[in-house]
Amino acid sequence: MKIALGTVGLDNAFLEQVERESGEDLSRCYQCGNCSGSCPVSFAMEIPVSQVIRFVQLGQEQTVLQANSMWLCVSCLQCQARCPKCLDPSKVMEALRRLSLRQGKRPVALAQVPDGFLERSPQQAVVAGFRKLIA
Repeated sequence: MKIALGTVGLDNAFLEQVERESGEDLSRCYQCGNCSGSCPVSFAMEIPVSQVIRFVQLGQEQTVLQANSMWLCVSCLQCQARCPKCLDPSKVMEALRRLSLRQGKRPVALAQVPDGFLERSPQQAVVAGFRKLIA
């Protein structure tokens, strides 16, 4: 994935929106990388968790919202447990999913769910999975 770094302006509406939606103060993140290092699915993410936060700080909305990272986050809270600044990156990922859904972007359509999947899956897994599809 090609990533363009723009200039950081004083008015970063995307950063403010993500902070408001997540309740997290992203200015506290100093890019130590503990969140990405502890994430069990970072190997499959187009942008690691720490870089997602950095791109939000830089106002790179399209870069962040086009990546698969927020959809792969399993909210295991390993990132929060390892953060020296007590940030919760999983809340940021949740906020990014909601913002993306409000823009009409959906990673999977309900019609794509295979027949019988809901009957075979544990209720907790179904609820957790579909939680990602509602704004």
